Amino acid sequence: MSASTDHLPPERVPFRAPTARLALKPLSPSRRPGELDGAWWPRSRDLASELSALADVLDPLWGRIARVAVNQRFWPVIPRKVFVNGHVVKVAWFTSESDPHRILLLSYTAGRWDLLVIPPESRATSATRLLAAASGHAGPPMTATALMTAEQTLHGGHV
Repeated sequence: MSASTDHLPPERVPFRAPTARLALKPLSPSRRPGELDGAWWPRSRDLASELSALADVLDPLWGRIARVAVNQRFWPVIPRKVFVNGHVVKVAWFTSESDPHRILLLSYTAGRWDLLVIPPESRATSATRLLAAASGHAGPPMTATALMTAEQTLHGGHV
């Protein structure tokens, strides 16, 4: 007697940990425009690659990211468009008119988010403090630059 089955044995799928180092504030209806929504610590200054990892985490939470704006001082190459998770993200840059330590993310379905960008070469201890400060700050709104300056002042001048 032989048995047959139409069911294939389960396949092993490797676990893929999120690649974005990110800390976010809980969503709040009282959010003020321009207020930080958290912090992001990219692994490199390769914006195209880093945006893909960031969108992996944020798209399911906030809706598909359609546009981003970054400070050109911190990214050596800024493409106009980046193909991310099956769609195109348009990229803009700014110089002095906005906080240089911030990335602005826009989703047509869910709005705008502002994240502190922690330099990739930052020490883990500094980055951990900044991730916590940007995602858990309950006092008056702080700018991304104010958080970076406070970290440099309180902890030895280097982030």
